[in-house]
Amino acid sequence: MSPTPDERERIRAGIHRLLNDQAKYSNGALTIVALAQESQVPCNALTQRHTDLKNEFYELVKARGATPDVEVRLRAEITRLKKTIANKNEKLAQLQADVPALVRAVHILTLENQDLREQLTQPHANVIALRPHVGLLGELSDRPVPEMG
Repeated sequence: MSPTPDERERIRAGIHRLLNDQAKYSNGALTIVALAQESQVPCNALTQRHTDLKNEFYELVKARGATPDVEVRLRAEITRLKKTIANKNEKLAQLQADVPALVRAVHILTLENQDLREQLTQPHANVIALRPHVGLLGELSDRPVPEMG
């Protein structure tokens, strides 16, 4: 698309409106996208044809002491993500701290289970199976439950 004759004038007017908080065609953000919208020109007019005006706009924004909206949003996003990472790291540390206790509990339960299975194999076991052992064909079996190991 070729530039219109008044493109530079429209960009300068857009710069003036944005810096004076009088945006008509954009959200008023101090960004190149908002400047293009405010000037009613395509973004590439600023990034390719009129880079001098783009740089002038950036210098005026910097001189004004205003932080561009994009930077403000990105900094807020960085802060939010850092908090999320910290929370995830805290949760991960807690889960890692829980693992040894859970491993011990599984080990103890495995040993207890082995002891109970051994007692079932003895002739006078004082352990009573809560549910009878079902054989391969679905019939009840009087044999003890095989040892898992």
